Amino acid sequence: MKIIRGIRFILLSSLFSLISFSLQAQDSTGQEEQSIDELINQAFQPITDLLNKIIFFTVPITSSIEIPFVLIWLIVGAIAFTFYFKFINIRGFKHALDVVMGKFDDPDDPGEVSHFQALTAALSGTVGVGNIAGVAMAISIGGPGATFWMILAGLLGMSSKFLECTLGVKYRIEHEDGSVSGGPMYYLSQGLGKMGFGYLGRILAGLFAVACVGGSFGGGNMVQINQATQQFVHVTGGEASIFYGKAWIFGLVMALLVGLIILGGIKSIARVTDKIVPFMVGIYLTAAVFVILFNFTSIPSALGEILKGAFASSAVFGGFVGVLIQGFKRAAFSNEAGIGSASIAHSAARTNEPVSEGVVALLEPFIDTVVVCTMTALVIIITGSYDPNASSNAGIALTSSAFASVFSWFPVVLSVAVILFALSTMISWSYYGLKAWGYLFGETNLAINTYKIIFCLFVIVGSSMSLGSVFDFGDAMIFAMAFPNVLGLLFLSKEVRADLKSYLSRVKSGEIKRFK
Repeated sequence: MKIIRGIRFILLSSLFSLISFSLQAQDSTGQEEQSIDELINQAFQPITDLLNKIIFFTVPITSSIEIPFVLIWLIVGAIAFTFYFKFINIRGFKHALDVVMGKFDDPDDPGEVSHFQALTAALSGTVGVGNIAGVAMAISIGGPGATFWMILAGLLGMSSKFLECTLGVKYRIEHEDGSVSGGPMYYLSQGLGKMGFGYLGRILAGLFAVACVGGSFGGGNMVQINQATQQFVHVTGGEASIFYGKAWIFGLVMALLVGLIILGGIKSIARVTDKIVPFMVGIYLTAAVFVILFNFTSIPSALGEILKGAFASSAVFGGFVGVLIQGFKRAAFSNEAGIGSASIAHSAARTNEPVSEGVVALLEPFIDTVVVCTMTALVIIITGSYDPNASSNAGIALTSSAFASVFSWFPVVLSVAVILFALSTMISWSYYGLKAWGYLFGETNLAINTYKIIFCLFVIVGSSMSLGSVFDFGDAMIFAMAFPNVLGLLFLSKEVRADLKSYLSRVKSGEIKRFK
């Protein structure tokens, strides 16, 4: 407990120091604002550098290629879980569709949201700017072949999502008001405690919670609003925009919007995400399908490039590994399988059967990576926008130019999509961070409202400042969540396999009733 109290003090001190510095910048001149940026960056740089050395520690594969250990940790875990659960990612797919469509929904079951709402809430935290910009970067670095490995990683990640989200529901805490709290904090502490590893479980749960809070403020908030603000300023005229140099105004509006949504908790978040997510994904995929059909004669050659690039390279083994790494990296960074964040949202699902929500959750990496990311990759490859000899292939600009080759007006739509993606990601990560905060500081109204206020303040901060080190810190914290989470999943996978066997047999016998 002394360790947890020490972590609480350090976390609170760091947060309030950053907010204090940032709010001073809002009333400063442009030159002063830059100096505040630099001051905050300098303060966070040593911490960020240390975290990057630990979390993104690299393992040499060839003389010129290294792979982050956290990526190996996630990939090995996903492969192990796929075989251990006998390819639940494939054999459970049809049943997952039945459950998410409400065919097994019992309105009397405990929980706060439907299976579909839990899925969209979790998807809103993963389907984001990375699906647009990140894929373009992966292809730019690894070539079209990275798409193949990205798809494979997405398929394997489905097994990790199944496991962590099943545990999220199984070990959730149900409060007197009907609300629930779940996620790695609870299945690590309680699950490992039940196995006789209580001390280890509490340490892992505490480390996860701290990393989750840090990730929610950084990668789940400030990075998202910063990218959305840049797109908004660009689409409204760039340097000629009335918001140029006054980005905090956009940040304030977004903070108020986020605040209104998150005040209502997971039910309010789910009511927003179950509309935003299908809408934004639908528009994006519809445009992608039209672009692909417009260039349908190039489909065979595009698929050929993907397969050829996946297994062949001028650098033979070194090039092959480089392409593989880019594909797996994009998938892991996009769908967050093994990170544990999604299990916090899925734990609120209305069900008495933890496995049923785990089955629903396996659809998430499929939608996020196998569908959305792959469609982005196909658009870039099939339109010929990707130039292996160009040095400017990067991010949203590349994806935007690919769509613009067919729809000249698409960059405007893309800007709207980026803002919606950012909004949905922020509200989902606010819930993840809130539950981790509650685990550390208690589920009191004071603790809850304190977190929500700090989160909304960071929306304003992130929109108006260039905090490179803070952003890197937030990203590092998100992937720090993978270490305690996957370790715990390795311990707890045996009991979930027994639960899965029991669940599937009861579905087959009709003991688990269909309601539709």
